[in-house]
Amino acid sequence: MYDELPRKLRDVAELQRGVVSWSQATAAGLGAGLIRSRVRRRQWQRLHRGVYAVFSGEIGREAILWAAVLAAGERAALSHRSAAEVWNISDEPVEAVHVTVPWERRVDRIPGVVIHRSSRISRAVHPTLTPPRTRVEETILDLVDTAETVDEVIGWVSRGISRRLTVPGKLRAALAHRARIRWRAELTEFLSPEMTGVLSVLEYRYFHNVERPHGLPPRKRQFWFRQGRRSGYRDTLYEEYDVVVELDGQIAHPAEAKWKDARRDNIAASWGLTTLRFGWQDVMVKPCETAAQIASVLARRGYTGFHGCSPNCPVTHVAAAAAAQTA
Repeated sequence: MYDELPRKLRDVAELQRGVVSWSQATAAGLGAGLIRSRVRRRQWQRLHRGVYAVFSGEIGREAILWAAVLAAGERAALSHRSAAEVWNISDEPVEAVHVTVPWERRVDRIPGVVIHRSSRISRAVHPTLTPPRTRVEETILDLVDTAETVDEVIGWVSRGISRRLTVPGKLRAALAHRARIRWRAELTEFLSPEMTGVLSVLEYRYFHNVERPHGLPPRKRQFWFRQGRRSGYRDTLYEEYDVVVELDGQIAHPAEAKWKDARRDNIAASWGLTTLRFGWQDVMVKPCETAAQIASVLARRGYTGFHGCSPNCPVTHVAAAAAAQTA
């Protein structure tokens, strides 16, 4: 595709998915007239001012991202939702490309590109990967800083951790270098050792709405199990009392997934474990009723440390009944 290009520019075009800047083309020996001629004859495509695709076919997503970075100029890098896209933190690319440039630079408006400015760009940008993009931890913190709700905050962080792109310790270190950021208190709590193993918004809400307010016992999160050829993770295990809690955040639960759940529950039952399953409605709308169900099972296994979050909480009645039986 790039055979007609000078060797130096050909290497650049291959790296940049067929996109080059005016300065790169002229540095490789192409004259201004030749560049304009190729655009006029539609051999090249002008993507932004001074940025070209050196082919005539469809513009792919990677070429669009490269074009935005080149248009933004020196030391520009993908950031926010666009960095999340290339890191696989985000599953839904947004149409506009987000790019961060050094704080001291002023960039003219670029159609289809959202420009951010940062005084920390030297620290924030990954040193080797292309196209240039902010580091995983910096990308997540940028997304946190623009989040509208705490659930959105937890969603970004848990996605980065659950996909094994980063770990809480690295995020805590990156957070320590930010003088100002929204949701600092919530983020600090979520990254604390107490929250180890919480890998989704639903698990976070289970901890806050169900577990902690009602005094449920210490548990293992994301514990690994194996029986024969089958293995996997369970969300929550109250190990001393042989109770498993599984949280299902799917709006629709396909038949195949239900069968997998059933097989895992059967394995747990063969080990003497009781499995309770809850979804968004149980955790968000009926947290006290959910806690009461769990408390009732735990009470039969000998746990007495639970309590209601209010006098009318169903867990209060379970606790009173358990106390009466042991009196």
